[in-house]
Amino acid sequence: MYQAFYRKWRPRTFRDVCGQEHITSILQYEAEHGAFSHAYLFCGSRGTGKTTCAKILAKVVNCEHPVDGNPCGVCSACQAIDSGSATDVLEMDAASNNGVENIRDIRDEVIYSPSSLRYRVYIIDEVHMLSASAFNALLKTLEEPPQHVVFILATTELQKLPATIVSRCQRFDFRRISTDTLVARLEYIAREEEIDLSPDAARMIAKLAQGGMRDAISLLELCAGGGRTVDVAAVEEAVGISGRDAMIKTVSAVLEKDYDLLFSQIAEVVRSSKDIAVFWEDLISLYRDILVMKSTKSARAYLDLTDSECEQLSRLADAFSKETLLLHCKLLEDAYFAIKQSTAAKRVIAEMTLVRLCDDRLDTSNEALLSRIARLEERVSSGVVQAPASAEKQTVPAVKTQAVKKEAPVKETVKIEKSSMPSSPATPKAPKLSPVRNWMEVVVSVGRVEPSDAGFLKTARAVTDEAGHVIVLFDNAFGVSRIASPAAKERLRVAISTVLGRELGEKDLILEIAEKVADLSVIDEILESN
Repeated sequence: MYQAFYRKWRPRTFRDVCGQEHITSILQYEAEHGAFSHAYLFCGSRGTGKTTCAKILAKVVNCEHPVDGNPCGVCSACQAIDSGSATDVLEMDAASNNGVENIRDIRDEVIYSPSSLRYRVYIIDEVHMLSASAFNALLKTLEEPPQHVVFILATTELQKLPATIVSRCQRFDFRRISTDTLVARLEYIAREEEIDLSPDAARMIAKLAQGGMRDAISLLELCAGGGRTVDVAAVEEAVGISGRDAMIKTVSAVLEKDYDLLFSQIAEVVRSSKDIAVFWEDLISLYRDILVMKSTKSARAYLDLTDSECEQLSRLADAFSKETLLLHCKLLEDAYFAIKQSTAAKRVIAEMTLVRLCDDRLDTSNEALLSRIARLEERVSSGVVQAPASAEKQTVPAVKTQAVKKEAPVKETVKIEKSSMPSSPATPKAPKLSPVRNWMEVVVSVGRVEPSDAGFLKTARAVTDEAGHVIVLFDNAFGVSRIASPAAKERLRVAISTVLGRELGEKDLILEIAEKVADLSVIDEILESN
């Protein structure tokens, strides 16, 4: 009968277990000195060796002739356990046997001596699935079992176990297996199975396994189906991924705003019957690598990449600001959840999101605003950007205010020094106005209390004058009348005071009608003109 690779190549001794030396060395020491614990807790992600080590431990505690803390594999006890005929080694899946009656059966059995082996061993897999009453039934037996009983609990979700259970076990944390260790094991299995496996394909499979040996071996078996050569193309075809080159091409198209290439990438995914969600996961993974490259000085320590891949990422990271990367990651994450929940609109969601990645002006979130500001600051600091004439002459919309009647000055004789008299009539000095930064924070703050007010404030602009007054400019009189009510104006005053970090008096808040509210912000105007 055919046996799957992950079962055929399951380690038989502790020395064969890959990537968990910090655990196997302790278990070997206990086996050599006969100092076994009454209960073990193996926790860690899937495919990292928990069940494998549990089976080896069950053999070594019953082995008649252990060798350096490892089961000999030839005695009657080892052979019985390997063949599954040992009645004293019971393996239970708590996912399907999680009731209190299952634990009561174990509690009633432990009082009896083993029938043929030295120890009766209970392996409870996915123990976190037990019910609360089942945990309570197990507690006393786990704390003080008979001398001939050993419990081995395995779980992928340690946080779901009661602290009373964890404290009564010898706990071992299984780590994700490194890519190099997975590659070495895959190449060994490929040689033994006479599979033509290329080094690049082995590394790609190891990365896709995400630290799980079982997943890596299963992927190798899948890719080698039909006796074909396992190369990068075979892995991509078998798994349904688009490859790192396709991801880099997609990100480059986002940078260059090449919409034709972006739409063709999605069309290729759909045409080849690949899952758009898998394509999206790969794209998010690439953005994560770019963000690491952009944010850290020793990116190679966190990225499992070749020299050429690191060079490609470095070029992409130089083309992005950190703020833009964070914006793109947020958009990709939101789109990923939408794609996973959608059935018919996956392609549309992917295409719309890629278009939004190309132009941050299509997004009104705070992250998009930070991205645009960062891009402007970078261009200003490099000397590329110069403020356009319209921005230099007028940094805020023109304000149409009601004319103030000036009383005629009282005639009086004033002695003026000759030197202080101007040579020509002086032009009245225009007040210096500055835009209020973080205006959208004010709008959001007001919106939490009164959403209808936020709708009027969102289209308004705010400036401060030299005296510290805040002037809010509306594009119509209705907006002024709506916010001028005592309650609405007080909410606005409190929000502005919080954002500015200073107390704003009632008379310091002025509501006016602007003659014109520009469609583009100053940032947009400067960026568009360059």
